[in-house]
Amino acid sequence: MAPPSSQDVTCLLEAWSRGDEAALQKLVPLIYEQLHSLARYYMAHERPGHTLQTTALIHETYLRLVNVRQVKWQNRVHFFAICAQLMRRILVDFARARSYQKRGGGVPHVDIEEALTVSSKPDWNLVALDEAMRRLALVDERKSRVVELRFFGGLSVKETAEVVKVSVDTVMRDWQLAKVWLLRELSGGSCHEA
Repeated sequence: MAPPSSQDVTCLLEAWSRGDEAALQKLVPLIYEQLHSLARYYMAHERPGHTLQTTALIHETYLRLVNVRQVKWQNRVHFFAICAQLMRRILVDFARARSYQKRGGGVPHVDIEEALTVSSKPDWNLVALDEAMRRLALVDERKSRVVELRFFGGLSVKETAEVVKVSVDTVMRDWQLAKVWLLRELSGGSCHEA
């Protein structure tokens, strides 16, 4: 089966935004494989034996999506950026809940180069990275958004530029500066500007 066209997905998203529940029912089969790939990407970075499975992550994302009423979907890229953000939040919430269940479970520092490199080593700490990204957002919201879309959303530079509404060159600069900033934060350094 050929992947759905971006235009088909965008039309269904727009109809769903207008309250057409049938559009959502038509949309789900079209985007399921892409959501599954995104969830698989996230779960590949989790520790072995993680109790949350890929399919459960997709279903939790779906449940949160159907409760979203005030989103004016722009296009397919916007939709997947929101899905990536939801998946990140679900995994961070899950990690925080697990950490709180342990007594004295502190959050260790994480090397950003290790965290931002796709590898089979699933031992980086999503909570520490999420907290560093929240601090980055306080300093520079756009750079934080670029990291979220590129790293967590798996979007290309071009797709990220489209979502953030800046040039490809700006995305590249933001990506590089954000990685340096996050590296300093996660290694315990002090950084006050992005």
